[in-house]
Amino acid sequence: MASVHEYKRFENNLVQKVKNIVISIVKAIGGFCKSFFKMLTRRYTVVFVPHSEKKVYNLHITVFSICCFFLIIAGIVGAFFWYGASYSTTQGVLATKDGRLKDIQANLDQLRDEITGLLHEARGFETALSGTLSALGADVKHSDASRASAGDLSSFFDIKETPEGLLQEVDDVRRLSVYLASAKEPIREIGTLLDSQSALLTEIPSIWPIKGGIGHISMFFGQNENPFTGQYYIHKGIDLSTYRKGDPIVATADGQVVTIDFDQDGFGHYVIIKHKHGYYTRYAHMDRSNVKVGQRVQQGEIIGLIGNTGLSTGPHVHYEVHIGSDVVDPYKYINIRSSIARPAAR
Repeated sequence: MASVHEYKRFENNLVQKVKNIVISIVKAIGGFCKSFFKMLTRRYTVVFVPHSEKKVYNLHITVFSICCFFLIIAGIVGAFFWYGASYSTTQGVLATKDGRLKDIQANLDQLRDEITGLLHEARGFETALSGTLSALGADVKHSDASRASAGDLSSFFDIKETPEGLLQEVDDVRRLSVYLASAKEPIREIGTLLDSQSALLTEIPSIWPIKGGIGHISMFFGQNENPFTGQYYIHKGIDLSTYRKGDPIVATADGQVVTIDFDQDGFGHYVIIKHKHGYYTRYAHMDRSNVKVGQRVQQGEIIGLIGNTGLSTGPHVHYEVHIGSDVVDPYKYINIRSSIARPAAR
């Protein structure tokens, strides 16, 4: 029981001490606040005494009003410096953006110049494409509606500012893009036509009979002086010479070898190839041949070597072109490819 009474007594003393401490703290805080309030409300009088005999002015102020005044001054000065620093930063950002805008404007001006040049070249492209299609016999007609929607290049030079405020150059490029898209089909037609012509040109004698296009024509087709008799006669082919033996002779078109023979008093070693559409070609005075009768050869394939066999004054190949039983000038067929290419190059 004694221990319980001692515990109760200790508890009561502890509570009393805590209570006293709290009361002391509250009193101290209250006293400080009271003293601070008295200090803030303490009144001071500022006397303005003029150097003349005029009335003396008294200004009654408190510590609180003085503190408020200095706080306002400090706020104004701080705001001034803050706005000054913010203005400098903003000015730097604006200067940077202004420089970027100038660069963008310069790039835009350059882009406009490039677009102008592009449209100029596009008009030339349209003219060249139309001329090529006309030369090749392709259809180049377009309806008015399709020209209006497909972006006929002639309309580029009459474009005005769009109602939506888009740049004229944007509209120009859009029209050019549509035109180029519409031009793909005619170009495909050209490719198809050229493919068909290329296939046709492999079936008719249309290349130089000597590999690599070397050599020259030493005697043309038609009336010539016979180098052995000195009399005029009809030369039924053309003679091509490289001044040496052994240069390769090629087939001038796809076909089948029908004759390989030797004529001591005439063509010497010679080969005859049959082609489509009734064409035959003869290659004479060969040193030797590289093909067999019945063999199929392709245009540009080597069939023998230049020689000096038969009735010949020097190494060369005598080249003939026949259509059925008629002999024609081979020179006209040798130039077929370049003749076809000229209209497209206009």
